Amino acid sequence: MHAEPLGAKAELSQTDEEFHNLAAQHHQLEDRLHELTAKHYLSEPEHVEEVTLKKKKLQIKDRMADIMRRHRQHQPHA
Repeated sequence: MHAEPLGAKAELSQTDEEFHNLAAQHHQLEDRLHELTAKHYLSEPEHVEEVTLKKKKLQIKDRMADIMRRHRQHQPHA
């Protein structure tokens, strides 16, 4: 979600249940990734987890962007 105003995200978090859930999942994945990247060495399972989390996070971000595009398309133009 590139140059989208923060207000649109906040509005969708309050009005769109799917967007709200995706944002929460994205935040949880981000927290776990921070835990992993803070380590000096990752075991093989941790490395696999890191790659998997990054992929999931991107999928969630793409879905959130789709919802935001749909929301923008249904907004009356000023």
